[in-house]
Amino acid sequence: MAKTVIAAALGECVHVAGISNFLRLAEIAGWRTVFLGPAVSIDDLLTAARRECTGQTPADQLLVGVSYRLTPENGERLLGAFAEEAAILHDGGVRFAFGGTPPVAERARKLGFFEKIFDGSESPEQVLAYLKGQPAQDLAESDYPQLATERIAWRAPYPILRHHFGLPTMSATIEGIRKIAEAEALDLISLGTDQDAQENFFHPERQDPRRKGAGGVPVRTPDDYRALYQACRRGNFPMLRAYSGTDDFIRYAEVLTEAIHNAWCAIPLFWFNQMDGRGPWDLEGSIREHQKIMAWYGERNIPVELNESHHWGMRDAPDVIFVASAFLSAYNARRFGVKDYIAQMMFNSPPGTTDAMDLAKMLALLEMIAPLSFPDEGTEGGFRIWKQTRIGLLSHPLDPAAARGHLAASTYLQMALKPHIYHIVGHTEAHHAANADDVIEASKIVRRAINNAMGAPNMLHALEVQERKERLVSEASLTLEAIRGLAGPGVNDPWTDPPTLAKAVTAGVLDAPQLVNNKFGRGMIRTRVVDGACEAVDESGRVLTEEERLSKLR
Repeated sequence: MAKTVIAAALGECVHVAGISNFLRLAEIAGWRTVFLGPAVSIDDLLTAARRECTGQTPADQLLVGVSYRLTPENGERLLGAFAEEAAILHDGGVRFAFGGTPPVAERARKLGFFEKIFDGSESPEQVLAYLKGQPAQDLAESDYPQLATERIAWRAPYPILRHHFGLPTMSATIEGIRKIAEAEALDLISLGTDQDAQENFFHPERQDPRRKGAGGVPVRTPDDYRALYQACRRGNFPMLRAYSGTDDFIRYAEVLTEAIHNAWCAIPLFWFNQMDGRGPWDLEGSIREHQKIMAWYGERNIPVELNESHHWGMRDAPDVIFVASAFLSAYNARRFGVKDYIAQMMFNSPPGTTDAMDLAKMLALLEMIAPLSFPDEGTEGGFRIWKQTRIGLLSHPLDPAAARGHLAASTYLQMALKPHIYHIVGHTEAHHAANADDVIEASKIVRRAINNAMGAPNMLHALEVQERKERLVSEASLTLEAIRGLAGPGVNDPWTDPPTLAKAVTAGVLDAPQLVNNKFGRGMIRTRVVDGACEAVDESGRVLTEEERLSKLR
């Protein structure tokens, strides 16, 4: 028989909202639940517990949840009497937990009777971890999974949380990481490093002292990375990861894997090169290098995220190119041996996109990459897709109150996709890079929005969402076929062929308005947000189908 939890508000207490939430989480964790209601006497609660023990529930599989949220003095007397009456059950192996206000919880701790006491400050994830069998005492480092896929399973059905963090000095960043870890705000800290760390880590002669710390923490040696990792070995022991650099990819991967146990690789397919000014490689050469680094991480069973499609979206590319580039990312990851693929989905990009059209775009993306997934049936291989959502990098309003509202609302929307990973883009993004206090505050906002969204209606079945999704799948398929048609003689797989992929950009099949005057991109495409969707348009502003747009290129 399934393990059972009985819960009630004890004595004269009639407040049961907390109990209801506790039992809902218990059901998620696989418990059978019995709710006795408000104002339950000691005798009635213990009678119900004894009834369960004389049935098919072993004593050690029975948890009795007690709540009291009134005057601490009254609560202390009542809980003391309860502990005396329940001593035989307690000695027989029945487990007891208490939940109440902080003052009552403090009195309950003094009794030394309850194995776990909740005072309302715990996140739903922490409560769920307890119900899944985590130790009743504070967790140790070994209790927190340090592999991304294991942490995802441990936190389910809640997503793991990550946030970008990196301040202009090593000392400030180390202190901030310590503070974030101790606050248990995140499951993963994405290290924001400055440009010289990403591009010139192995080339001190190319580094410019005048831009040290611009855009992130100035990591210059493997020992710097080791120091950052040691800073997070506290609190809830969050994982670390960093971008995979823009040069010397394999050497950089070796450093990240050894020094910070890089949780997953993050790299684009078409970007971080001369095209966007982020690295020394030309377009075709960088595609080859990115494919090599995918293979390197795949061989080591480390997940890979291709942060690709949102780079097109942030440059005002139409939704169809957003979706097509997302498919190419997943396709290349699979072909180059990645086992665990993280599909990043940036909402609010461009910022004028409406919620319905955002959901449709992401559903189209997921529908197109789903056929690539196949399980690892005990043999070497497999391709698993993990969903990661985030707010648009350019979408936060400058006003801090409005930005907090945007963070909560967009988070709530994104939970419709049931992401495995939620990438928090803090509410300060439009004003300044987040410090530790900003990260912790953003985490609290997001956790509340996620918790509320657990009971949200299903927004994915809305007619306008489904119609737009179908259109995007159809049109993105045309984009992909156009890329296939660019391949030269003897190319067996155009979608992984660097010359073909580079030509897709230089020929304008993949294009964005902000690539105008670019060395590689065309920048000839015109786009406009129409009815909440980002569309390609002609000179007069009329929406172009993908077939019409591609025919103009020919």
